[in-house]
Amino acid sequence: MWIHLLMAGLSLFTFLGGLRVMRQGLEGLGEGRLPLLLQRFARTPTRGILTGTIVTALMQSSAAVTAISVGLVASGSLLFRDALGIVLGANVGSTVTPQMLTFDLWLAVIPCLGLGFIGIASRRPRLYFPSVALLGFSALVIGLEMLTTALQPLAASAWFHHLLQTAGMNPLLAAGAGCLLSAAIQSSTATTVITMALATQALIPMSGAISIVLGANVGTCLTSVLAAVGQTRPAQQVALAHVLLNIGGVALFLPCIAPFTEWMTHLATSPAQQIANAHTLFNIVCTLLVWPVTGWFARLVERLLPDQARA
Repeated sequence: MWIHLLMAGLSLFTFLGGLRVMRQGLEGLGEGRLPLLLQRFARTPTRGILTGTIVTALMQSSAAVTAISVGLVASGSLLFRDALGIVLGANVGSTVTPQMLTFDLWLAVIPCLGLGFIGIASRRPRLYFPSVALLGFSALVIGLEMLTTALQPLAASAWFHHLLQTAGMNPLLAAGAGCLLSAAIQSSTATTVITMALATQALIPMSGAISIVLGANVGTCLTSVLAAVGQTRPAQQVALAHVLLNIGGVALFLPCIAPFTEWMTHLATSPAQQIANAHTLFNIVCTLLVWPVTGWFARLVERLLPDQARA
């Protein structure tokens, strides 16, 4: 049993490490240009949402995009209301990786590893960051496959199964667990993918798995909150808007978790696909609900956390 737990821990480490390395490579490709893109294309809520969605999908980190937005607002390079659209779009963009990992990507691992090692070995500066991203992607897929395999023997363990079943049967407890896990590893994407692996092995009820994913969206707000500590009031307003958006979404969806889960089971047969779909629909619906009333939402945040310079 301890060997299987060790394998699960190592596979999780490989997955999280691959995710981090892939992000570093993608961030390196956009180094110096990302702040300019956010400033240029976020002048209206609609453009901000589209920009946040695309940039987050490319960077694979809504937390990083939101934190950068907080920094831009703190420096005065971006207005709070412009950053609000980016935050809304970042939540939608974060759904790309879980959807991508529902496909069989194993055949792409060897070519990506080969190209990554060749690019690093060539020592050409232009190839460094793309190669790092390819190596990170390969480690991510390998880690996910290892995690799924390592979890299979644990399914026969009564205590492990009982622990997850207990958490999964209580949606509020499951959402809290997802929030804490996402805050601890600084990634709602990683939490979602881990939950997909657990559900694939039937280690957790689908309603509990979806509740964990909903809670993970709240936990990822910790990055933007930490980025706003000690910053200007508009920057803190961006972090508050991020928190309110996700907490409001969870409060809206959690009471309806049973019919929502049943709907997901009708949309797909694969547990992993059901969770990825739930994650995607949750973030799209939350963004679409706020989009028409972005101005009102911005005024609410400004009233809850008024600018000291204007007070």
